[in-house]
Amino acid sequence: MKNIKLTIEYEGTNYAGWQRQDNVITIQEKLEGALEILTNEKIKLIGSGRTDGGVHALAQVANFITNATIPGERYKYALKFLLPDDITIMDSEEVDIGFNSRFSATKKTYKYIVYNGELPKALYRNFSYYVPYDIDIDKMIDASKYLIGTHDFASFMAAKSSVKSTIRTIYSISIEKEKENELIIFKIEGNSFLRNMVRIIVGTLLEIGFGKLNVEDLCKIISEKNRELAGHTAPPQGLFLEKVFY
Repeated sequence: MKNIKLTIEYEGTNYAGWQRQDNVITIQEKLEGALEILTNEKIKLIGSGRTDGGVHALAQVANFITNATIPGERYKYALKFLLPDDITIMDSEEVDIGFNSRFSATKKTYKYIVYNGELPKALYRNFSYYVPYDIDIDKMIDASKYLIGTHDFASFMAAKSSVKSTIRTIYSISIEKEKENELIIFKIEGNSFLRNMVRIIVGTLLEIGFGKLNVEDLCKIISEKNRELAGHTAPPQGLFLEKVFY
């Protein structure tokens, strides 16, 4: 019996997210189907976390248990013939039997891309949030400092979500503008994230950048633990799971 770890890159545009669901196509479904052809076994893939429909991954991590004799490092080569072009295995390896992609993870980094040009770009439509308004980067950076540390992030969780605890830790947030490409890049690193948490954080910071909310409002938004006080949920296509740490 072997435990195989996969590092996966995918474009989420054509999928209803990571997790297998009825009547829709998901990343997990495509991967499990390919692995079942390869191993001739029923495969249950464990992902480091769920990504929503339209969200992308640069390095999602998943693992599965198998009795197949295929060497761990060979999966990345064999699977490329069984997967669609928008899903790629970047690396594969055999790991300790106790490794779990979800529960062994210590932190994650997400990237969010905003295209801040005057007119939309066709090539950016599936990979960024088009925002043609003036945005005060410095105000967003100042506001983001209130989010660093361990807080109850209930205000930044999708409505009707069910979790045991809404307390999470954010280690760092960076916001940079690439003037030549008219892109604003958010990077958020934390121990774990609630459903839509990154997208709500980005939407809230953008509303501060627009002047719709004040920098100081963020303290109240956090303390009140009320989703209605935070900003809008930024759309999924700008979000990338960048790295999972173990």
